[in-house]
Amino acid sequence: MTTTRPQDKLGDRFQVHLAEHGQAPLTARSLGTLQVNLGKLCNQACKHCHVEAGPGKTDPEDNMGAEMTDLLLQVLQTGEFEVLDLTGGAPELNPQFRRIVQAARQLQIHVLDRCNLSVLFEPDQEDLATFLAEHQVEVVASLPYYRRSRTDAQRGKGVFDKSIEGLKLLNSLGYGQPDTGLILDLVYNPGGAYLPGPQAELEQEFQRMLDRDHGIRFNQLFALTNLPIKRFRDYLVRSDNLQSYQERLEGAFNPAAAEQVMCRDMLSVGPNGCLYDCDFNQMLAMPVEKGICHLSDLLEGSTRAALRERRIRTASHCFGCTAGAGSSCGGTVA
Repeated sequence: MTTTRPQDKLGDRFQVHLAEHGQAPLTARSLGTLQVNLGKLCNQACKHCHVEAGPGKTDPEDNMGAEMTDLLLQVLQTGEFEVLDLTGGAPELNPQFRRIVQAARQLQIHVLDRCNLSVLFEPDQEDLATFLAEHQVEVVASLPYYRRSRTDAQRGKGVFDKSIEGLKLLNSLGYGQPDTGLILDLVYNPGGAYLPGPQAELEQEFQRMLDRDHGIRFNQLFALTNLPIKRFRDYLVRSDNLQSYQERLEGAFNPAAAEQVMCRDMLSVGPNGCLYDCDFNQMLAMPVEKGICHLSDLLEGSTRAALRERRIRTASHCFGCTAGAGSSCGGTVA
């Protein structure tokens, strides 16, 4: 006798797992965080990058311009969003970055800058660290490992030394130090086709080694799972690891992590103003459902209300956010 599997109706295997645990469909809860991808321009070209960012990504279509920034600032004035999460590429290389930060802070919106650290030493960015401190921007800094060999292997030769220099600079301005209010977080990504270890243990290890070897302090470490899309997917294909990695993610599905995935409390905006449930869906050209597709739609209160309860679009890459302890832009979730 042939049994009809749930995926026949639910469309993808991730929805199958949600349904088996009584969690389908996955829906939003709030719009607390607006994550804005300012573009693909970056001074690095990391092997795991799901955005496929790099130094040559200067096309205006790939980077947010002044007109879209004007619209973004109008949306921030609605009072809907408590957190503005700026990402890229290297978001700081976008000419609109500082205007956005200044406007958001005047509105008392908490700003996160997803910083690769080496950008602090790019031409015309010499005062960037001071700017971030003056505006109390939370810095979420990428550092794959506390040793040179693994960091340079993942991000490029010389990146580790610049990263350490950047962390020391941020520390000197008060970041990561007690009672300053200047938050410095680190982001860890595995260097291969495997899941990150326990976040608490990694954080303790990073704190001990960075303090011992470099006198560096930070607040938190976020352990992020690499999702099998874009540049990391290409790596998995080349190394013949795509199927085994996807099976590893699916086999580690955790319903507790699924309950707390970041897309339930955020909205992602592309450089051209299109709306997505998360940055990963953005890279896969999967806009939000309900026909609401642009930043300009957020100016309407009824639209924002609908988005707070929208159905989240999912596919097989979503297993990356629900494997093991889960993964989000703020680290593990379960």
